[in-house]
Amino acid sequence: MSVTIYHNPQCGTSRNTLAIIRASGEEPVIIDYLQTPPSKEQLSELIAAMKISVRDLLREKGTSFAELDLANAKWSDDQLLDFMVQHPILMNRPVVTSPLGAALCRPSERVLDLLENPVASFTKEDGEQIFHTRSLSAH
Repeated sequence: MSVTIYHNPQCGTSRNTLAIIRASGEEPVIIDYLQTPPSKEQLSELIAAMKISVRDLLREKGTSFAELDLANAKWSDDQLLDFMVQHPILMNRPVVTSPLGAALCRPSERVLDLLENPVASFTKEDGEQIFHTRSLSAH
């Protein structure tokens, strides 16, 4: 199974998501999207695969979102994608893709639905424990 994570090592949610993937027996392709940003076309493909809007992928906290006035409805999806390409920190994270789908994994346990053999339980960096049960009809 091929799993890819668009990762920011400075983000606790992203680190937890990566740890859950590894605890489930997968070694993902790790894309540090701040160092290697996705192209506009890749962003469009990810958004379509996740079935979310461009705005759903925009990150406000800790970014230039406010200074760029990105909450303003005047910006088209195409323009917002351009902003994310120019300022990769505007891309919310972590985004994970696998043969089972794609998702913005906030909270980090959302990744469990993208893994072939997800762990049944996991303890996050902050000590929070998560549990996962997959129904038999999920496969």
